[in-house]
Amino acid sequence: MNSHINIISRFKTEGDIISVKPFGSGHINDSYLVTTAPEPATNYLLQRINHKIFTNVGELTNNIRRITKHLQQKLISDQARYGHFQTIHLTQTRSGGYYTQDEEGNYWRLYNHVRQSRSYDMLENPELAYEGGKAFATFQYLTSDFKADTLFEILPNFHNIAFRLSNFREVVRCNPAHRVRDAKEEIDFVESRVEEMHTILRLGELGKIPLRVTHNDTKCNNVLFNPENKAIAVVDLDTVMPGYVLYDFGDAIRTGASTGAEDEADLLRVNIDLDLFTAYAKGYLGIARNFLNTIEINHLAFSAKFMTYLIGLRFLTDHIDGDHYFKIGFPGHNLQRARAQFKLVQSMEEHFTAMRDIINKALDG
Repeated sequence: MNSHINIISRFKTEGDIISVKPFGSGHINDSYLVTTAPEPATNYLLQRINHKIFTNVGELTNNIRRITKHLQQKLISDQARYGHFQTIHLTQTRSGGYYTQDEEGNYWRLYNHVRQSRSYDMLENPELAYEGGKAFATFQYLTSDFKADTLFEILPNFHNIAFRLSNFREVVRCNPAHRVRDAKEEIDFVESRVEEMHTILRLGELGKIPLRVTHNDTKCNNVLFNPENKAIAVVDLDTVMPGYVLYDFGDAIRTGASTGAEDEADLLRVNIDLDLFTAYAKGYLGIARNFLNTIEINHLAFSAKFMTYLIGLRFLTDHIDGDHYFKIGFPGHNLQRARAQFKLVQSMEEHFTAMRDIINKALDG
């Protein structure tokens, strides 16, 4: 704790530090909840940035500061419309920056933490799913007038299927961790769906869907809820950059409307929950219908299949490569994750007509 307090002391904080405890379930950065007193003082979220993945910490920070400033201005200008919705912001260092380095070269930053807020690794009921849909649609709507191409592409080709497949095939060819043999079924699953999975990329290249500001990591645990379970903020803005909104909708369904955990070992427990999908779609389209074009709307159901496939592909690639990107809890963890994602894809394929019908009904009502 003392080393963390030393880092925190470099920032312009208020109150006295009571505790510093590990926080959250993210795969990339290390996060710690900083509790302060007396209670009116701000609580904080201390994060060690994984600079092996986010190699340009300066541009990463600039993206976050520009987006949070834009969000704050929009929320202030129309408080009646957005009510309890808010944005997080970075805390300034005593030297005037927004991050600091320790003696070992690690980068640290400090966010405000919303008191009495909570997040969910899985959406437990349709009411939460509805609020999650509203939250990410609100984020997209508030940034719909922001020039997306002025943001730095902090992770180039992040959701680019052509890039991900090329990387996957090279890893399979090289087989650096000697794991290809045990992943043959999953490799075949990937290859059997390649043509369809280029759909969104092609639509973008043809100019039929626009580049927008996208969150690019719309897991349900990146929405904060108040004690009444109303969505109040979208967090984890590291991957905010230009993209297609279909990526955001699809990833939210992947994590928020599955009956199993992202790394569920019992594949019989992994399916698309159509009740949660319906609720999320209603919450999302209640706002997003005001700024999406027809082609974007028509591909929302497909985007769920696509993003689940893509993330499964990335888990599988990392497994075959020797687990260099995602944190793992045990040997074979990334393969288990990939299998869970591919089972969810299969469930979506079986219910795809119903998913499209749900989107159309949500659009009408």
